[in-house]
Amino acid sequence: MTATAFFTPDGDGFAPTAIARGPWGKTISGNYVGGLLGHVLDRAVDDPDLQPARLTVDLCRPAALAPVQASTETIRSGRRLRLVDAVLRQGDAVVARARALFLRRGDQPDDRIWTGPISMPPPPPVPDPIPPGLTQLVWAFGRADLPPDPAQGLVPWQHTGPKHLWVRDLLPLVGGAELTPFTRAAMVGDMASSLTHFGPNGLQFINADYTLALARLPRGPYLGLTALTHVSDAGVATGTAALVDENGPIGTVVANAVSMPGFNPPTPKDYAG
Repeated sequence: MTATAFFTPDGDGFAPTAIARGPWGKTISGNYVGGLLGHVLDRAVDDPDLQPARLTVDLCRPAALAPVQASTETIRSGRRLRLVDAVLRQGDAVVARARALFLRRGDQPDDRIWTGPISMPPPPPVPDPIPPGLTQLVWAFGRADLPPDPAQGLVPWQHTGPKHLWVRDLLPLVGGAELTPFTRAAMVGDMASSLTHFGPNGLQFINADYTLALARLPRGPYLGLTALTHVSDAGVATGTAALVDENGPIGTVVANAVSMPGFNPPTPKDYAG
């Protein structure tokens, strides 16, 4: 039976389905861990005028393909902000935790404030038919000799040069629950690590955390990332990416990582048959 979501509700927690597996082994993919933290944080705040402005996700240890328990705690609640923590546990072990800052929306100043230009290719059309085995459409832009195609996986990033991606979700994160804009942004935020730390020999760094900063929630079905910086030394790396939707930039992501060679990006043959 084909899974229709990455997690199913499981009592007070969530059970991952087979498609939640990540590329580093029999563990839950980091972007779905981050997405699940975003999901529970989103549900913990019931004020629609509070804008999720910052999400910091700590990936404390690999999350096994087994049920996880989630809890949230409001750290501070004021007139203009709310600070909420979320924790994911498997048994007695904390596998991931996050802190989200929500700010109250208000009047926008008239000043025009300088910002650096963001260059992003337009989002591609959805392929028809969709390549089999894909649970998200991810178009990787990079090498000039490889046009963007979801079936190529991350191979176009195997170069020393600019890198971008567009993502369009095909499935809900949690069965029976709406995939909200904040949850979508939380999932894509984890991808900034791969994007900014990818090189000619593939991905040599594994993500330890990421911080997503949002000026507004995404609109429309597409979310994109464009790599801005990568700095690394002695096996420690930090990367910055701009987050965009079809209307333009909406925020940034900073991802920290440590060296761990051995990631093999998907290739077209992985989706055959």
